[in-house]
Amino acid sequence: MLALRLARGSHPLVLMRRLLVAAASAGVGFLLLCTLGYASGHPAHSAGSVLRLLWCFVPLAATVQFAVAVARTDPSTRPRAGLSAVGLGPVRLSVLAAVSTAVSCTLGSMVALLFFLHLRGDLSGLPFDGAAAGLLGAQAPLPLAAVLVLLTLVPAAAATASALALRAKPVRAAGVQDGSPDLVPEEQVPAPAAPPTGLPWGVALTAAGLAVEAYAGRGSAGSPFPLPGKLDSTPAWVLMGWTLTAIGLATAGPGLTRLAGRLLQALRPGAVRLLAGRVLMDEAGRIGRPLGVVCAVLSAVIAAFALYGTGPRPFGPLTALGAVLVIGCTTATLLTSALEAKQARAETAQALLRLGAPASALRAATMLRAAALLLVFAPLTWAIAELAALPLTA
Repeated sequence: MLALRLARGSHPLVLMRRLLVAAASAGVGFLLLCTLGYASGHPAHSAGSVLRLLWCFVPLAATVQFAVAVARTDPSTRPRAGLSAVGLGPVRLSVLAAVSTAVSCTLGSMVALLFFLHLRGDLSGLPFDGAAAGLLGAQAPLPLAAVLVLLTLVPAAAATASALALRAKPVRAAGVQDGSPDLVPEEQVPAPAAPPTGLPWGVALTAAGLAVEAYAGRGSAGSPFPLPGKLDSTPAWVLMGWTLTAIGLATAGPGLTRLAGRLLQALRPGAVRLLAGRVLMDEAGRIGRPLGVVCAVLSAVIAAFALYGTGPRPFGPLTALGAVLVIGCTTATLLTSALEAKQARAETAQALLRLGAPASALRAATMLRAAALLLVFAPLTWAIAELAALPLTA
């Protein structure tokens, strides 16, 4: 009930982010139900059904990542002075975030179920009822237990991940109530962020993923990577290789972001470059992983365009929906993480402005951070895409 009251009184932008989470959950739920419909209508193609289900976990993971990012930026889950006295400590706030996330994802799952049944023809009397009966396996009944399990995957995974992320979220100092806002007790000053240590592991996982993708394309005749069209036509090794590559880039992302911050501070930096580099190093753990995931997704898009960009091979509707979900959720996660980083350094920016720093210097520092990240991640994305597509086009 408290989660619903907070949702009703939230800012319109906060409600928009929650609606985007619900929309992403609806898309994933529809893909899962389509997989169930295919399995019910084609009982002899069990291997294809399992591979379709495995491919659905890619947009599911992207949706869960987006839901966690939205929960972290939700003002209702931010610790405030006095909330612990009324029983809303860090644990209760994490539970509140989990409930809010579960409500949004459950709404999306219900929309997916209604839309799926409508296109199958099970709900009549509306326009386009039964328009995709053949694609969705309308000739076979759906097991109710399987429908319920699939529709609860996204709400359960997103709520659990949000609760764990909020539970581990560091509490920032809110300042002093009676004194100057610039003076914070020493015991409340947050410790500097530890340097990320996952860069070597990320490089190793990325190399392993590329090796698996190269193995998947070896000795295959005709089209070695038939992703457009049907989801079950893609080799399982390609999915495994891309997953390893994505995990590796997400693991290496914080280290690469910190490297970009160090590059900004090289060769006798001025005040703006020094500020941009220090902020980028401090935010490496917050925006590095979403940047790595976006890098993996864009490299997959570039590799797919290199394989099929000039050929008459249209994407199937389910593959297109999955691609839109993955690209949209990862991009939205990156933007939401950038918003979280902006909120985290708001007090620092206000203190610099009170000390006389010009607002143009803060804007220049923001542009420098974006340029440094582009300089580091853009060539990496292109290189990963070329290496992934090379064994498939040779």
